[in-house]
Amino acid sequence: MPRTETGYARYVALGDSQTEGVGDGDDVVGLRGFADRLAEHLAVANPGLLYANLAVRGRLAGQVVAEQVEQALALRPDLVTVIAGVNDLLRPGFDAARVAGQVEEAFAALSAAGAQVATATFPDIGRIAPAARPLRPRVLAFNAHIRQAAARHGVVVAETALSDVAADPRLWAVDRLHAGPLGHARIAAALAEALGVPGSDDSWSHPLPARPDPSALRVVSTEVAWAAGFLGPWLGRRLRGRSSGDGRSAKRPELLPVLPVGAEAVPPGAGAAGRVAGGPAEPGAS
Repeated sequence: MPRTETGYARYVALGDSQTEGVGDGDDVVGLRGFADRLAEHLAVANPGLLYANLAVRGRLAGQVVAEQVEQALALRPDLVTVIAGVNDLLRPGFDAARVAGQVEEAFAALSAAGAQVATATFPDIGRIAPAARPLRPRVLAFNAHIRQAAARHGVVVAETALSDVAADPRLWAVDRLHAGPLGHARIAAALAEALGVPGSDDSWSHPLPARPDPSALRVVSTEVAWAAGFLGPWLGRRLRGRSSGDGRSAKRPELLPVLPVGAEAVPPGAGAAGRVAGGPAEPGAS
């Protein structure tokens, strides 16, 4: 693989909606997300970095392996992020060992090809959306399997699950299923630190400024609104056998340069990862 003396030359991101960047931008202005932001971190220390994002929302872990790994290998990356499994975790009959085994197939294939692979653990969903507390044992089991799989293949793990700030609502989009801009920035920074990217540190794990706890009435009303606005439609798609990714393709399927802020934009559909000026700034946390 064409790794440079200073780090990496070709970064490819695999996964689902989180890697695609859902929650950080939209389909009108373009999605950014942690992978785009990580590419910006990397480009500071690696001028000329090329970056592709093969992730598609709604994909299960097995689909990520079947649809994205061979495409990634064809791009000859020296760095790959693989984060998948949440869509499986939310479904009935979830088997942590089986799904982690599918993710491990990606770890094995990409590592064997000479790429440095990186991943991240998942925070406790129940702390983000109280209605999802029954899923906590699934998250813990899946993270444990992913850590073991990563150790077998030399995969770098960003331990976002172990940081209390990961459950702060301000890091999450209103649907609570995806990170918001601040959350994506923190994930990117966590991966950068885990990879030892120059200029990275553990500031991603620092807590946000304290704020007053919401009243009980506000908590209840917020939960009801969330269930009606997001949980209900999500369950409806599952019952109809549909996915948010139906008919969608990767936003950045080819390796393209990560350009400085103000430079000519990358081609339409390539996402917002054409920006880099000293690394991405963290959005406000008010």
